[in-house]
Amino acid sequence: MGMLVPTALAARMLSLLQQQLGSLWGGLVILLCWLRAALGWPGPGRGQQQVRGDMETQEEEEENRALPTIPVSVNYHFTRQCNYKCGFCFHTAKTSFVLPLEEAKRGLLLLKKAGMEKINFSGGEPFIHDQGEYVGKLVRFCKEELALPSVSIVSNGSLIRERWFRNYGEYLDILAISCDSFDEQVNILIGRGQGKKNHVENLHKLRRWCRDYRVAFKINSVINRFNVEEDMNEHIKALSPVRWKVFQCLLIEGENSGEDALREAERFLISNEEFEAFLERHKEVSCLVPESNQKMKDSYLILDEYMRFLNCTDGRKDPSKSILDVGVEEAIKFSGFDEKMFLRRGGKYVWSKADLKLDW
Repeated sequence: MGMLVPTALAARMLSLLQQQLGSLWGGLVILLCWLRAALGWPGPGRGQQQVRGDMETQEEEEENRALPTIPVSVNYHFTRQCNYKCGFCFHTAKTSFVLPLEEAKRGLLLLKKAGMEKINFSGGEPFIHDQGEYVGKLVRFCKEELALPSVSIVSNGSLIRERWFRNYGEYLDILAISCDSFDEQVNILIGRGQGKKNHVENLHKLRRWCRDYRVAFKINSVINRFNVEEDMNEHIKALSPVRWKVFQCLLIEGENSGEDALREAERFLISNEEFEAFLERHKEVSCLVPESNQKMKDSYLILDEYMRFLNCTDGRKDPSKSILDVGVEEAIKFSGFDEKMFLRRGGKYVWSKADLKLDW
């Protein structure tokens, strides 16, 4: 009986304490609600979602860093030599080096094993070396032996002959011809003059050969100070390319800008607003694919003549080690490649002529 009194007293005291704590907690809840409303603090659900979202983003970025970059689409500039002198050229004739054919094939095989689906041969001018036989043999190798879905070439078109199409046309998916103006005087100002030859007339001849030999025809244009006011609508529609790639003139230190550059492209530059005005004027051209400076800079995997990836993130071309020496996975780490921008600019498209279903 003596033990029951202290026990009852303790129970009573605990009950009173719980009531006081309950009142205190209720007051704190009200105070917190007032502070949240007054100071704009997020509620518990929103804060938890934000933390969870940040953690998921961090985990995704860590996963992406751990995964090797797959070279789905590669631009191989196997020569820097060219017969033109375009004032804004961003891959100039700093060397005359060209890999032996078998070494180039070895590098292409490494790229294929690493996941390459599309190869684009460029320069310089690809048809200047061995009268186009070198690039022809690489095109055939990539299509016949590597079975790549897409093989393409970018050329100024001045050195291509019909016999090349007869020998190699069946292995080529896309031929892109550089044409910056349909006014021959403007082409001469830019540096695309051919003497007695007419660049625009040659463009139409190449268009016919592409149709005859079942090669998809594409046009690349660099919009600059000398052609930014030109209306190309009717000319492009008449040529009917599968794609019309429209680039904004771009400065690359060491290539067309700076003390050790072979070109001075500053006088060719246009503003973003001028580039947008050109695009607006040609918005009815359904095959137009625009590329501003922002989209261009880091969205290409570029291999130079030594098969080194070129990193353009700092506005110049910093080379990696050659894939022939260290392999693709190691070299590509230093490429500066922005895969998200590659996809955003439409880098992945229907690029095999078998899938384009063209009316030849």
